[in-house]
Amino acid sequence: MALTTLEATRYDEIEEALKEVVDPELGVNIVDLGLIYDLNWDDDSDALVISMTLTSAGCPLTDVIESETAQALDGEVERFVINWVWMPPWGPEKITDDGRDMMRALGFNI
Repeated sequence: MALTTLEATRYDEIEEALKEVVDPELGVNIVDLGLIYDLNWDDDSDALVISMTLTSAGCPLTDVIESETAQALDGEVERFVINWVWMPPWGPEKITDDGRDMMRALGFNI
């Protein structure tokens, strides 16, 4: 897999599209939860590579997140692959300020 770094503007466009993908348990999008670790392009397969994690390795909702990711990226990219990353593990420190505001609005004490 030959990965290329996305241009900053393209990275931002894709990240913005991924904000439509909401974690079904927490009600906050995967970007502001800090689940997206990196976005790259695989030149060999001509596909976006999303390096991301979940709030827990045993999360039963990976299919839902993959499906919502496909919907969010429709029109942005033709192909993508999710590279599930477990190290470093996700923690609440990865949540963005916007994500923290959203969680507080939903009643979480964060």
